[in-house]
Amino acid sequence: MRRIAARCGTMVVMNRLPFRLPIRWALPLAVGAGGLLWLAFPPTGWWPLALVAVAGLSLAVRGQRRGAAFWLGTLFGVACYVPMLEWLTNVTPGAWLLLAATQALATGLLALGLRTTWALTWWPLAHAALWVLYEALRGRYPLGGFTWGKLAFSQSRSPLTGWVAVGGAPLLTSVTALAALLLLRALLARDATRPAVIRRVGLALLATGLALGGLVVPTPTTGTGTLTVAAIQGNVPDLGLDAFSEDMTVVRNHGQVTLALADRVDAGTAPRPDVVVWPENSTDIDPRIDPSVGAVVDDAARRLDRPVLVGAVLDRPDGRILNAGLVWDPRTGPGEIYTKQHLVPFGEYVPWRKQLAGRIQMLEHYIPRDFVAGSDSGVLDIAGARLGDVICFEVAYDDLIRDTVRAGAQIIVVQTNNATYMRGGRTSQTEQQLEMSRLRAVEHGRSVVVAATSGVSALITPDGRTVARSDIFVPDALVAALPLRSALTVADRLGVWPEVAICLLALGAVVTSVRRRARVGVPAARGAEGPPDGTVAVGDAPASDVGPAPVGTGGAERER
Repeated sequence: MRRIAARCGTMVVMNRLPFRLPIRWALPLAVGAGGLLWLAFPPTGWWPLALVAVAGLSLAVRGQRRGAAFWLGTLFGVACYVPMLEWLTNVTPGAWLLLAATQALATGLLALGLRTTWALTWWPLAHAALWVLYEALRGRYPLGGFTWGKLAFSQSRSPLTGWVAVGGAPLLTSVTALAALLLLRALLARDATRPAVIRRVGLALLATGLALGGLVVPTPTTGTGTLTVAAIQGNVPDLGLDAFSEDMTVVRNHGQVTLALADRVDAGTAPRPDVVVWPENSTDIDPRIDPSVGAVVDDAARRLDRPVLVGAVLDRPDGRILNAGLVWDPRTGPGEIYTKQHLVPFGEYVPWRKQLAGRIQMLEHYIPRDFVAGSDSGVLDIAGARLGDVICFEVAYDDLIRDTVRAGAQIIVVQTNNATYMRGGRTSQTEQQLEMSRLRAVEHGRSVVVAATSGVSALITPDGRTVARSDIFVPDALVAALPLRSALTVADRLGVWPEVAICLLALGAVVTSVRRRARVGVPAARGAEGPPDGTVAVGDAPASDVGPAPVGTGGAERER
């Protein structure tokens, strides 16, 4: 029956894939591809390497056994995430290696999915969807997930960028991967017949069209004028976990830079801003309670006669604390508050604190009290405009930014403290975060204000163009008139549904592959996984797409 089904094509069509790569070739390919993906992100930022990396991982796991595919994917993740997250050594080397390991293991699971779905005719689409599913899961689990290193975040300066305004970061990830995999399929085809050559050319043209399609995506132009914003970068006296040990000095630094801007405004050398933004942790002392801190903030607001959005640590009556954006009016003082919603585990709170009590003394020293997460979107009414505030790592989470824009934000503000991660001249964290902010500007058609304690601060227009940028480790005040936008992008309107649809496609691909292998039975399943000598694989793609294999080596040939 299996022989009849295979010949008639009613159950499965044999796909004579080229030999699977021997481990001695697949291993350096997987590791090298992971390294290329790292180089696609800042500070290097060579975005085309992301496409090469995606194709390299798929090729490395093709035809491999399950265990080999998992470890190849894991090593791909190690090569990518260990160098990408090296700035976490400022917290502890243990935190760096633990987080990198969890991300690498998740990539091992991705590799299993890629290996399983190679048998499908439409495997490039299945693999692209699996990248989205992988990012969706690791961005939510465990402990709220970690979204750093999304494939989409490597494409903030590429021709593909515009796709993010259609379906958000998930669509950009899938289109980026699909363009790479269509080219890989064209390259793998060996048949020299005219129809096969035409198919290869068509695949290459489709990949090129996807890559350039982002250039023609329109951006929202409906707005309500401009808002002149000042982003204040006061700098800190130290770096790493001790960056804010001299908390009063940090407050005074930001106050002095703001007063210096006021002097420039009075002299006519700088425009008067409508609103002033101080970064996250610009005061680690509650200015509503401490009169000396409140006086610094109040003096800055009064000198410019403009409201200041302060990044402040605020005290609660129950002894816990808030990481918040606090609006300080020059006449009425403290007003609206946005409380950070997505807290960083082991950074802003300690999971299982009771169970870990006394075991991790450094955490107890630097995080003696847990922050409390907020629940409301950060839309603040300031100076006649609606600002959408997000704090630090929140810029990496799709739903937080989207909910803020859909709640009415006309401009996005990112208050961030990067000094904690910049000891030893490490700047990759702040550069990576800045590129996420640029991508969010295009995704939501909103200007973005990035205010950082020690750099990089920036002012970005809705098309992703940076109109002002600070250097690192220096005080600065960036001022510019930024467009206000009220229209929603297609990505804003569709919300989470593109991600849901792509994830369902990925799950369907896995289920289809598993069921087809089960129908074929043991011999064909061994062929799909690769026999001991690794000669041939089984699937349902036309043989002309992938080239011939020696007769008599695969499971189907043995059946004949």
